[in-house]
Amino acid sequence: MAYKSLRAFVEKLEEAGELVRIKAFVDPELEISEITDRVSKTPDRNKALLFENTGTQFPLLINSMGSERRMCIALGVNDLDEVMNDIDSLMKKMSAPKAGILDKLAMLPELGKFASYMPKVVSGRGACQEVVMAKPDLSKIPVLKCWPEDGGRFITLPAIHTKDPNTGMRNIGMYRMQVFDEQMTGMHWHKHKVSARHYNEYKKLGKRMPVAVALGGDPVYTYAATAPLPENVDEYMLAGFLRKKKVEMVRCITQPEIEVPADADFIIEGYVDPSEELIWEGPFGDHTGYYSLADWYPKFHVTAITHKKDAIYPATIVGIPPQEDAWIGKATERIFLTPIKMTMVPEITDMNMPVEGVFHNLVIATINKEYAGQGQKVMNAMWGAGQMMFNKILVLANGVGQNGIKIDDYGKLAKEVFDNLNPVTDVYFSQGPMDVLDHSCSKMGFGGKMCIDGTRKTEEEQTEELKPYKISAAFSAKQIMADMPEVNGVNDVLMRQWEIPVLMVSMKKDRPGHVRDLHTRIAGAAGMEGVKMVIYVEHTVDIHDIADVLWRFCNNLDPRRDNFYAGDQQQILGLDGTRKTKRYDNFDRPWPNIIAADDATIAKIDAKWSELGLGELLKSPSLKYKTQLYEGGATVLDSE
Repeated sequence: MAYKSLRAFVEKLEEAGELVRIKAFVDPELEISEITDRVSKTPDRNKALLFENTGTQFPLLINSMGSERRMCIALGVNDLDEVMNDIDSLMKKMSAPKAGILDKLAMLPELGKFASYMPKVVSGRGACQEVVMAKPDLSKIPVLKCWPEDGGRFITLPAIHTKDPNTGMRNIGMYRMQVFDEQMTGMHWHKHKVSARHYNEYKKLGKRMPVAVALGGDPVYTYAATAPLPENVDEYMLAGFLRKKKVEMVRCITQPEIEVPADADFIIEGYVDPSEELIWEGPFGDHTGYYSLADWYPKFHVTAITHKKDAIYPATIVGIPPQEDAWIGKATERIFLTPIKMTMVPEITDMNMPVEGVFHNLVIATINKEYAGQGQKVMNAMWGAGQMMFNKILVLANGVGQNGIKIDDYGKLAKEVFDNLNPVTDVYFSQGPMDVLDHSCSKMGFGGKMCIDGTRKTEEEQTEELKPYKISAAFSAKQIMADMPEVNGVNDVLMRQWEIPVLMVSMKKDRPGHVRDLHTRIAGAAGMEGVKMVIYVEHTVDIHDIADVLWRFCNNLDPRRDNFYAGDQQQILGLDGTRKTKRYDNFDRPWPNIIAADDATIAKIDAKWSELGLGELLKSPSLKYKTQLYEGGATVLDSE
């Protein structure tokens, strides 16, 4: 389904009972984020929000794709698997052997339909250029300051258009943009991104780089800008396929080399001068749930701002999961499963990225296993597949057809994985490129990876008989805490209720080698027979909140550096998911703080809540994390 405008999408959400209009004034600085955080984390109250009074002439739409249902509405489907099935059907038809001329001719309608989705440049101006600001001024747009330690206001849903100066190939990416003044922002593109490569090519040529930023329009445009496409695939071809209608493009007014969607709500035109000094950009409360720290990035100079007469400004916030980006990630999980299966990993049957793993940190895949070593083959293929190169923890299990377990039934799946796991021989450690936002790596953008091969083992792979786990009567969490005073909490619920041999421990670290030493003592404690893995997090984490334990653990672990074996025959794997410091871990990089609203903003929204039309007061999710914050601002003081 193609939406004529972002306003048409708003009307569809409202018709579906998925949108709340907020008429009271709400400040884009911190207040909108705090309200959105409360709503997005309350499943039975989770709605898209349209803030109609932002202190500017423009309303602001947020959390518009913040649920599976709203993500489906955005893509015009009833179920995300519909898109996967469409792609699967098309790829099978195109790759099937064609016996004769009639078979080949039969494919022409399919190819013609696909060709009709290609973007088209039209002459004249588009609806996105109905109003041209006499003097471009970013302060006239309700740009958010999301979190208290953010470096400023950030445009959070920009579709950033660049072109390769040598080939003319277009790229659309989504990178936050910090606003520094009325006509300048930062351009936060990481070294792995296509736009960063374009920037480097312009730098070699000694030329200014034209850039255009589109905001709004059909929500499919926003999704396409986030999609992990190969570099030679136009994002608007994907958008056309998803909306079943080509994207009409118009040339920018001051940067005519760049084309943008004619029906976008806002277009911000400008340039980046590669010869200019970089600007200190950030910090920013990011999708990891931690602040990404300030660094040097290019300046973007605004030359024009155009917009529709009835433009709506789209925004999002990211932070401690779940947030809106989790559902955008779920769409990617479904949409790109078929291309991964067809081109790189044909044995894969399903893939899942739990929200606690914030996309790349934790990926679960099920495969149809037919021979020894197939798990390692899949591991290597996936770590070499586009943005999957950033994956930190990969968990493999047998496909649904082989064990009847659904990939998102995490309890049953974990039992299956650990029943089939020898932690000594079936856990693989490697290293490679990592997301620049991964703060656990000793070197930025380069760190450890781990694959947990929980597939059923063939005769060639078995080193010993694997027996289902049963907790020992001698095991006592209370005794561990009594004997080891640095232990703040022990969670044995997986062992007791699910017969999964994984123990979770929170601890206060106070010396070098402390986690390794504690693991040796815990692995040797009474009743630890058969336990295969112990996960360690710091003492401030509620060890009984498994979702939070996984979120903190996945963020803070460098698997290759932070693993150790202990116990009888060294068979119990310990994984250190605590914060790393110079004092105790010889860790030389700054460590970021977790994200939480400040007390003043929480109090303001509590007082304003009755005016918002959002029903009974929802408490701030940030209150839960106040005891987990470190001293310092966005960057943690190393004295902790």
